[in-house]
Amino acid sequence: MVDPVRLARLLQRLGEQVAFLGARAAEDRAALRQDEARLSGTKYRFVTALEAVLDIAHHLLASEMWGPAEDSAGAVKLLGRHGVIDDDLAGRLARATGFRNVLVHGYAEVDDDLVVARLDDLDDLQGFIDQVRDWASHEA
Repeated sequence: MVDPVRLARLLQRLGEQVAFLGARAAEDRAALRQDEARLSGTKYRFVTALEAVLDIAHHLLASEMWGPAEDSAGAVKLLGRHGVIDDDLAGRLARATGFRNVLVHGYAEVDDDLVVARLDDLDDLQGFIDQVRDWASHEA
């Protein structure tokens, strides 16, 4: 059974990260690229936002006995298969786990322009929040 308090906390944490990133998205992008401290903070907030998505996914998979998934991308895709989020969003967020891996593990050189460009993709994170909340309200 889903722990509603845990889910609410995780969704709140994700919402806080999305709000921070949304404020960064409204700032001058060229200045952001040149400011190492602000750019590093933006990268960190992306990591914590995507970690929150994965924490939510793993909590739901375990609670509903739908998992475990083979990997992080698979965890998000399983939410799509079970109707928690739509399949298109699941696919986009599954790909975003690769972005998270680059930021965390340094599998490849981090392209700062790509990080700044990802500020245009915040609708997917907000959509995740909205769709998970909607699903949870129908499951309660």
